[in-house]
Amino acid sequence: MQAESYEGGRIVVGLDVGTTKICVAAANVSADGDFQIIGFGKAPSEGLNRGVVTNIRSAVKSIRKAVEECELTSGIKVEDVFTGIAGHHILGLNKDGVVAVTGNTIIKSDIQRVVEAARATNSPDKEIIHTLIQEYIVDGQDGVVDPIGMQGKRLEAKVHLILGSVTSAANLVQCCNDAGLNVLNIVLEPFASAMSVLDEQERELGVVLLDIGGGTSDMVIYKNGSIVHTSVLPLGGNQITNDIAIGLRTTKLEALRIKHEHGAALLSKVKDGEIINLKGIAGRDDRIIEKRLLAEVIEARFREIFHLIKNEIVRSGHGPNCAAGIVVTGGSSLMANITELAEEECQMPVRVGAPTNIQGLGEMVESPLYSTVVGLIMYGAEPEMEEASILTNSNSENLLANVSLSFKRLVKNFFNLF
Repeated sequence: MQAESYEGGRIVVGLDVGTTKICVAAANVSADGDFQIIGFGKAPSEGLNRGVVTNIRSAVKSIRKAVEECELTSGIKVEDVFTGIAGHHILGLNKDGVVAVTGNTIIKSDIQRVVEAARATNSPDKEIIHTLIQEYIVDGQDGVVDPIGMQGKRLEAKVHLILGSVTSAANLVQCCNDAGLNVLNIVLEPFASAMSVLDEQERELGVVLLDIGGGTSDMVIYKNGSIVHTSVLPLGGNQITNDIAIGLRTTKLEALRIKHEHGAALLSKVKDGEIINLKGIAGRDDRIIEKRLLAEVIEARFREIFHLIKNEIVRSGHGPNCAAGIVVTGGSSLMANITELAEEECQMPVRVGAPTNIQGLGEMVESPLYSTVVGLIMYGAEPEMEEASILTNSNSENLLANVSLSFKRLVKNFFNLF
């Protein structure tokens, strides 16, 4: 299915269904893949917990609110979307496939067979969301990007498979369908975020992309331009808000307010004597607390998150290859002093990543909060994606039957496998 045409281009819409917010952004994409943001909408998220739908009616209501706002700012009717998926059910696997070449020259059917061999899994409750090509090996020669036309007898493929729960994906698509939307493709959210905040040098050198959302912290590791590791940590900004509410004996709404207005990730950066006005609960008088107390609660949880991230990087075995360090994005990356704390815990260079130099209504989305929704547009704006998009709805027999190739610039014009 092709996206709707618009003033000489086509419309691509990204839908980020997160734990704390729903974001929708529409872009006009030219024939060469350049895009301009023409509409944006967001709404508080309801009916989701840690990236998974828990109440379809509430989720549909939130999606509709965000879509209506996007339609008002853009003046278009939103119908087809690229939507992100996340949650603790996500699993990343590195797999190899090997086949004998049918003739003396490698052809498209050989590529299809070797990728299918690599895609073989024993996970009946999960479906493959992405098949990301890392490299091909022809008769022992590794590092091959495009083996078509090469001479050889043995063809190997190294791929990174991203799998997700069939049920979780089906519920997400059902919410979109009930909101009047057609899902063109489902995209892993940290993969989308990586597209909008990482540059080619970081991907090639090796980098950790950490997207700290409301319910989860999603991580992907790049090496030589390709994803080599994926993991999801079931901790995020909501846990920090809950800690504040419990520790300071206040409501979650008030905890969220003071976190955004006064939060800091390092206690050592907060001066003595700074105070915060805390609203009273159920008619009680307001209270005055020290800002250092708030920072102490926040720092403790962030240290736990980054300690677990460091352990995951070590477990992956790719830590020594991440010369570009860590790029943190997502709403929680806006916390003051987060880069210093992350560098201290992980012993790696850290920067905060956000979409930049976005054309059109770019000022609306140039924030780490919107890295995923911009990345979804960039995914859909790729010329290959218009061809590769598979109609995904509640009647699809294979909900996640899409193959997306690694977006290294060297293979930008690589053919669609299926």
